[in-house]
Formats: sequence, structure tokens, C-alpha cells
Amino acid sequence: MASVSVPAERPGGLLRRPHATTGFWSWFTTVDHKKIGILYGITAFAFFLIGGTEALLIRLQLARPDQTVLDAAVYNELFTMHGITMVFLVVMPLSAAFFNYLLPLMIGARDVVFPRLNAFSYWAFLFGGLFIYSSWFLGGAPNGGWFGYAPNSVLDPTRGMTFYAIGLLITGIASTVSAVNLAVTVLNMRAPGMTLFRMPVFVWMGLVVQLLLAFSLPVITIGLVELLFDRLFGTHFFDPSVGGSPVLWQHLFWLFGHPEVYILVLPAMGIVSEILPVFARKPLFGYQFVVFSGIAIGFIGFGVWAHHMFAVGLGPVANTAFAVSTMIIAIPTGVKIFNWLGTLWNGDIRFTTPMLFSIGFIAMFVIGGLSGVMHAVVPSDYQQTDTYFIVAHFHYVLFGGAIFGLFAGMYYWWPKVFGRMLNESWGKVNFWLMLIGFNLTFGPMHILGLQGMPRRIQSYPESLGLAFWNMVSTIGAFVIAISVLVFVVSAVASFRRPKQMEADPWDARTLEWATSSPPPDYNFEEIPVVHSLDDLWHRKYAETEGGRVVPVAAGGSGEGTHAEGDGHAGGHAIHMPSPSYFPVIAAAGFPVIGYGLLFGVPAVAVGLVITLAGFFGWALEPSAE
Repeated sequence: MASVSVPAERPGGLLRRPHATTGFWSWFTTVDHKKIGILYGITAFAFFLIGGTEALLIRLQLARPDQTVLDAAVYNELFTMHGITMVFLVVMPLSAAFFNYLLPLMIGARDVVFPRLNAFSYWAFLFGGLFIYSSWFLGGAPNGGWFGYAPNSVLDPTRGMTFYAIGLLITGIASTVSAVNLAVTVLNMRAPGMTLFRMPVFVWMGLVVQLLLAFSLPVITIGLVELLFDRLFGTHFFDPSVGGSPVLWQHLFWLFGHPEVYILVLPAMGIVSEILPVFARKPLFGYQFVVFSGIAIGFIGFGVWAHHMFAVGLGPVANTAFAVSTMIIAIPTGVKIFNWLGTLWNGDIRFTTPMLFSIGFIAMFVIGGLSGVMHAVVPSDYQQTDTYFIVAHFHYVLFGGAIFGLFAGMYYWWPKVFGRMLNESWGKVNFWLMLIGFNLTFGPMHILGLQGMPRRIQSYPESLGLAFWNMVSTIGAFVIAISVLVFVVSAVASFRRPKQMEADPWDARTLEWATSSPPPDYNFEEIPVVHSLDDLWHRKYAETEGGRVVPVAAGGSGEGTHAEGDGHAGGHAIHMPSPSYFPVIAAAGFPVIGYGLLFGVPAVAVGLVITLAGFFGWALEPSAE
């Protein structure tokens, strides 16, 4: 077996690289894409529990008419923080966790192309999230909705929306550098023989998502900077009383916000596209159609943003154009759905927990997609906008879609990441409770919306006749909470068992299963050579006796296949990037700058010094190669 080594470092004083690769403190200096993926996952799941708790408080307040569990000000903060948390601190980073951990493995690489930049992206995300949540203790949380509509977000006298703008700018930096890093990794680090159309669909969706992030985040960055200038420096970008335009904020936000919907959902589509073939024992039906439909969704997604603005008054021509583009984007989504159903058709289906969550994703996403097409009809949207019908729609897309898909991925790749299986029986309990609770929670919101219940209201009178379905919705929310608790208990229990996982427990088809579970630091002892789509299946079932296909050992027969010139054959040392202190130092300066903007100029200078020290140290520290 090849040995892993990090060359001895020159004496470097403050610039000396850390040597520890195990233990608690090694997680602060790691540049290993797998550890960073785990950090993303754990952090995002912690925010998921916090955001879920906020949702339960909201549902308690709305369970009955004229409730007084929360006053109006706290209610506004809760629904705003719930939205910010679930969109920016849960679904996006959970997807990033899968991308960070799996993309290099699935393309046969040893790490991402810029390992320290990868670590920096995680720490910037963490500090951005903690900065936003510190607002609860430093003058009040954001209270203008996750969409931050102006002029309310400008004129609000509390500090909450300033925390909003700065915090999202910090997490936006994290997402931008991660997007560039992962896109370059996919394009430049693929194993020999892995052409673009031999890449797994999950890798394709990852590439599309990174490009969407790279092109959409600058738009919201402009809006957030303008919002920050309006609040801190007296500019008037969005203040209509002095010639500003609140509609400008909506254009900037939704030019980012609608591609953002697909940034949230495309990773789940990629996960489902990997799971269905494994448990249907068939190749993915119409692989290239699925890939091109994902690309089409990403491209068309930049041309539908104003369907969020039908009630703004853009005029019939603009409304008609965006109504048509919204209907068109349903076509590639429908292509994917029919390809998934074609994959299941006549398959030898195993109803494992990942498979159940994947099928649940398809069913719930179809419901959300159909109600979305309803909103492409402008007169219908006029009636439904700002009612609970919209709340039902986007939860069917983002919870029924993204969260179900991400849970499918967690159950599927858990043994790869941790070398232990999650309990299948408890997994099925988790699925059915979540499916039932989800439909109890958000199904009635369609009815509430059609009955006229407005969004973002803290209470409602009994005379409106909304009490029954609100109570059903609240009960459903607590059923979802129980389902998540089942997952947490199962996950913790899995660590009570020893790591005795075979390399390929699912008999899978992609390269990450060609190495041990969990993988070694270097991923592959020797870089694999890829000969086909679903290459691992071809390796495992390539040996024949008298024309009959005979399976080879689980984990694949080709891990030792050597790419000429990779320099790692015959037990030569594999040089992996050394850990580094400087990504976390560079990221730590951002919240200090933010607090300085909020509370005093000197802290801005301190934060700049910390960040610049991190970047200069990063540039000057000794090379590991």
C-alpha cells in the first residue's frame, strides 16, 4: 500500500504549518475535503434544528385564534430568521457538505483543486451564520422577511436588518469561493477517461449549481451593499421618499432568488438520480436527457425572476413574458420526472430508506411544481400572492424537494462517510413520520390560502374560520419534529457500533464506492482510469465464464488500476496538502468588521488587520509540496 506523507517543514516561526491530522484541534486546521464536508454537514444540521425550533414556535402561535405565545415583534423576527436559516444556513450548506465530500471522490480525485480555499469557505460560512444569530443578543434579530423587502428593510430602526445585510455578505463570500473551487475541481481534476458524459449526474448537478452561484451571488451582493449603505451611510437607493426605488431591490433580490431556488433543489435532483438506479438495479433512464434538462433548468432559471413580482405593477407585456418563461421551465423539470419514473419501471426495486426518501422527493416535488405552474397564470397569482397558498407551494418545493432529497443522500452515503450503517427499521419510521407530518403541515396551507389567510400575520380572529386547518398544520409540524428526533437518535446510535463497513454495501455504481468506507486521507491508492458511465458496475460485473457475467469482489476490481504518469504507483508516497491555520484566521476577521460597522469604527480596522494577516500568512506559509 502507498504511504501518505507530508514533507518535513522548514522552520517557519509563525508561518510554520501545523502537523496534527487527528484530534480535536486538527478540525480547525484541516484542509481535507472530506473533513470539511463533515464540518459543513454537522453545522448545517445544527442550524436545521434551530430553524425547526423557530418553525415550531411559529406554529404554536398560529395553532389557535388570538394566541399570545409570541408578540408581533418577536413573531416577525422568528419568521424572518426561520427563512434565513433554512435557505442560507441549512439547505445551501447541506448541499455544500455533499459536494465537498463527494465530488472529488466521484471524479477520482484526491482533493479539491484549492484545499485551503475550501477550508476558508467553511469558516466564512460558520462565522457568517453565527454573526446573524448573535443579533438576538445585540439589539434584535432581522425582522423584514428573508427577502428583506425595501423600504421596510431600510427604514426599520432596529439593528436587525443591518445584521441581515452583513451576515449574508459574509456567507455570500463563502458560497462564491466554494463555487469557484468546486467548479474548477470538476472541470480540471477528473480521473483519466472520465469525460463529461461519463460523470455521474450528481457531479453534473454540482457543476450547474456552482455556476449558478458564481453568476447569481454578485447580483444579491450589489443589493446587500446598497441596502447596507442606505442603512449606515444615508444613501437612498431604495427610499422612495427621496427618489429611490423599492422595486430595484426586488429585481436585484429575485435575479438571485430564483436561480437560488434551483441552487437549493438541483443537488437533491442529483442525489435522487444516483440513488434510483442503484436500488432499481438499472442504469439511469435517459442519462443525457437528465443532464441536459439540469443544464436547461439552470439556464432558464435566470429568465423567470419577475414571476415573484406579478403584483408589483410591471405591466402586461413584462408579466406575459415572465409567465411564458415560467411555464417553459416546467418542461425540463418534467423531463427529469419522467426519466426517474422510467428508471423505476420494471426495475428490481429494493425499498431501502434512501429509496423511500427518493420516491417521496419525486411525489412531493411534483405537487410543489404543479402549484408553481399555477402561479405562472398572472390572474391566479394575483389572488394567491401573499396568502398561505404560496407558503404551501414553496415548502412543497424546498422541504418536499430539497430536504427529502438530502435525507435520502444522508442515508445513502452515511456508511461511506462514517463506516457505519444507519438502522434501516428506524430509517423507515423516520421516512413515514416525515412524509405524514409534512403533508399534515403544508397540505392544509393550500386550503388556508384559498380561504384568504394572509402570510406573515401574527394572529387571526376566530370569525375567519381558519382555526381547524391551522391546528392540523401545527400537529403536523410536531410530527415532523418527532421524525427528525428519530433520525438524530439513529445517527447517534450508529456511532456505538464499530467501523466494520464493507467498501460497497449497496452494490453501487460510482467511483466513491471503489475505495474503503470511510475513505483514506488520499481517497484512492492509485488514481482510477474510467472506461464508461457507471464504471464501477462495469468493473464489478466484467468477468465472464462461458459468456455468463460473474460478480467480482464488492468494492470493485479496478481500484488498483493505474493511470500512467500519476507518480503514485508501486508504494510511492502520496503527498497531501498540509493543514493550515490561516483560512480560519482570515475568515475570523469578517464578523469583527461587521461588528465594527454596527458599533464602532475601530473594530473595522481590527477586523481588517485579522483578515489581512490571515491572507498574508496564507500566501507566505511554507509549501507542503
